[in-house]
Amino acid sequence: MSKNTVSDRFRKVDVDEYDENKFVDEEEGGENQLGPDEAEVDSLIRQYPSFIHQHVHNLIKSCLSRASRGNLMGALQAVLKNPPINTKNQTVKDRAEGLVLKVLSSFKSTDIEKGVQSLDKNGVDLLMKYIYKGFERPSENSSAVLLQWHEKALSAGGVGSIVRVLTARKTV
Repeated sequence: MSKNTVSDRFRKVDVDEYDENKFVDEEEGGENQLGPDEAEVDSLIRQYPSFIHQHVHNLIKSCLSRASRGNLMGALQAVLKNPPINTKNQTVKDRAEGLVLKVLSSFKSTDIEKGVQSLDKNGVDLLMKYIYKGFERPSENSSAVLLQWHEKALSAGGVGSIVRVLTARKTV
């Protein structure tokens, strides 16, 4: 049999206060978030490595058309640097999503793994948020690109990355 207790402290706790369906996010500071800097990302995408020597210039000129599209790793870092997570302004979030998709589409399929490996754990989780956001509204060729990125991000972040994205309250 159970022992009767004199204590009734447990009755003073309002358990309905902790119901997650009634949760209201009142975090401050989201109004000033503007998302990633579009000009910085565009300049990093278009940036070509500069070389001083003339004899190297001709070799690089022939390789640029095939191999290099700019500083895509820097563009990826820049676009993930200031995500509009705390803001409720949907236009800022849409602009940031479009910018991320632009950067992800600029990568060659062989460079995707290097791009994912350059990110830390939080960066991979943020990338996964943008990938799933891109899956919500597919465009012309975005699904194939996003699936490639998802494969590499999954191998880097594991299943835990997917769980963290799907259970996160704050979206991008």
